[in-house]
Amino acid sequence: MCGIVGIVGKEPVNQSIYDGLTVLQHRGQDAAGIITCDDGRVYLRKDNGLVRDVFHTRHMRDLHGNIGIGHVRYPTAGCASSAEAQPFYVNSPFGIALAHNGNLTNVEDLKRDLFVEDRRHINTESDSEVLLNVFAHELQTPGKLRISEDDIFTAVAGVHRRCRGAYAAVALIIGYGIVAFRDPHGIRPLVFGKRETPRGVEYMVASESVALDVLGFELVRDIEPGEAVFFSLNGELFTRQCAEKPVYSPCIFEYVYLARPDSIMDEVSVYKARLRMGETLADKILRDWPDHDIDVVIPIPDTSRTSALQLANKLGVKYREGFIKNRYIGRTFIMPGQTQRKKSVRQKLNAIDLEFRGKNVLLVDDSIVRGTTSRQIIQMARDAGAHRVYFASAAPAVRYPNVYGIDMPAATELVAHDKTDEEVCREISADKLIYQDLTDLISAVQHGNPKLERFDDSVFTGNYVTGDIRVEYLAELERRRNDGAKDAPARPNVAAAAVDLHNRS
Repeated sequence: MCGIVGIVGKEPVNQSIYDGLTVLQHRGQDAAGIITCDDGRVYLRKDNGLVRDVFHTRHMRDLHGNIGIGHVRYPTAGCASSAEAQPFYVNSPFGIALAHNGNLTNVEDLKRDLFVEDRRHINTESDSEVLLNVFAHELQTPGKLRISEDDIFTAVAGVHRRCRGAYAAVALIIGYGIVAFRDPHGIRPLVFGKRETPRGVEYMVASESVALDVLGFELVRDIEPGEAVFFSLNGELFTRQCAEKPVYSPCIFEYVYLARPDSIMDEVSVYKARLRMGETLADKILRDWPDHDIDVVIPIPDTSRTSALQLANKLGVKYREGFIKNRYIGRTFIMPGQTQRKKSVRQKLNAIDLEFRGKNVLLVDDSIVRGTTSRQIIQMARDAGAHRVYFASAAPAVRYPNVYGIDMPAATELVAHDKTDEEVCREISADKLIYQDLTDLISAVQHGNPKLERFDDSVFTGNYVTGDIRVEYLAELERRRNDGAKDAPARPNVAAAAVDLHNRS
């Protein structure tokens, strides 16, 4: 889960990209970067940290130009490294910078091909650098000094043929403009918009529509699965479907947790989808537990508020804010290591005792991943005097790892992996546990756009939409994602990786 922004403007874009990244900060709190271009020269600033910490006045002054892209990142495996902050840049052909949200599932094969066949060097562990080099290689046009939009679309088609997994990407091509493209399944979100200025039309692409809203851009539409959209320097817009067999399969967890509620993704209002999640969850409680004794519904802030409010309304039960959140603590499930995660929960939330004392409380969260946070929050409710503590999840049980760009933990660290609902209930020490049914979750999202016939719901079902995930891949993913690996020191980047690839070839 990362956030990307790209703008082709009529005036300097540094401040607009900064503002857009700030709006998308929830998608990545580990690193941030901006690259701009002015008169054929690029200006780059990127580092670890939040947007406000990476960019100071002196950095902003140096980001010249009316065109640029930006990125906010969190690590998908291991510890954070500033070497993997984006955007990445290569100088051949033409000079290309790229920012990427997602995860390539055939990255090791691509690395080998890039070195052995394409003669390209990869300097980091980031699959985004691999994606950039694949695109750069496909864009090479021997004998041509200038390229057209047709050449760019042909290069994106080459990316689709070679790359597997999830990728929503934006690339700045020096002297030409910005191209944005989405994988043939549309797993990760990407939208574009425009705004009219006295000097002409400006275009913007972003992970979520809310970034366009804040900057005064009108949402045009989502970029389709497999589609590429090119914005030229002189304000022209070109679009083309570049995949042979695109299949719309957006990640349903975006609607549950990742996206801001004020975003519209794949023509679905995230806010309304979450309202419907709360309603269907209430229907399940009324169906399976008609004689419930719930006194009050309390959300675990922030993502579950919308669902919890609708659930309480449907049940006819009081809704109360029982936890106050410290907004300067990041999202816990994406923190790199269990030690840091455990420490952060009580720093992040504090209970209001009078909302709990002597009551049967239904806590509502968007999902349950590791269970560590849920267990601690339930204990906080008991410490605040709750008589009984019930727990409801707006999503089904998360039983499988995500391979498409969300840093969920290893399968063995998922509390629901190989466990029944009753076992999970005991594990988190709740008096009762209610999970959303998958069919109801799909219905809640699909209601906003009936054209969405398929979703990536792999974290719930283990069905991976790209069809290329093998047991060996998941085993390697578990090795890299377990908390022991995340607490270990970061591995340095070494040129010996290329030698190793050569030896194995």
